[in-house]
Amino acid sequence: MKKKILFLCTGNACRSQMAEAWTMFFHNDWLEAFSAGVSPHGLDPLAVKVMQEAGIDISNQRSKSIDEVESIEFDYVITLCDSAKKACPVFPAKTLYAHVPFDDPPLLARSAKTEEEVLNHYRRVRDEIRDFVKNIRSFLKIEEQEKSSA
Repeated sequence: MKKKILFLCTGNACRSQMAEAWTMFFHNDWLEAFSAGVSPHGLDPLAVKVMQEAGIDISNQRSKSIDEVESIEFDYVITLCDSAKKACPVFPAKTLYAHVPFDDPPLLARSAKTEEEVLNHYRRVRDEIRDFVKNIRSFLKIEEQEKSSA
């Protein structure tokens, strides 16, 4: 039986969508990935674009509220931004919770002068999330060991 993991962000528009997709790409054999937002506001088209560049199509994913997944018993919940960490609902004691913040591409893009600069912010965060998710088995193992020794 697959473990269930939730990636939580504020808007479920970009970072959590990327993390969900990368998890399905790398770990679909043992993890069932979900994403949600504490205040969802639609899928970011630039996130779709840069994921497509990496060969991952997220265009059919949609922005979801935490309310839509609250009945699922997650093994892992990972918040990807500080505001989601602050607003994160309480999960059962068996749920392993971790906070792994990533920069917000739309926020970074506000200071960009060209479209290429904008996309480079998205690409950098996409690649950082990819690298984290690719090695998530080791990360979760360490987190589980720390939780059990606490």
